[in-house]
Amino acid sequence: MPVLDCICEKANQIATGDGIAKIRREIKGRKGKTVTTISGLEMGNEALRQLASELKQSCGTGGSIKDRIILIQGDRIKQVKSFLENKGIKVKQTGG
Repeated sequence: MPVLDCICEKANQIATGDGIAKIRREIKGRKGKTVTTISGLEMGNEALRQLASELKQSCGTGGSIKDRIILIQGDRIKQVKSFLENKGIKVKQTGG
């Protein structure tokens, strides 16, 4: 395959950052619905999908991944924080 069309590199991209998961609650731009976002995770796409799936099951709610940010429906900051800390991931709550 041509280098520009190669999907193997894109599938395993790892975000660069400080390695601390940043959790925040967002409402703006979501038609009044609350979403908990988790960003700054340094892991591959497949590991990120797996973590998002486990988070959704743990919180008992829906969610998705957009631009390497995990979105969990509802205000679930406490649940997400304790879940990630139990997994051994450093967590920092940002925003209000």
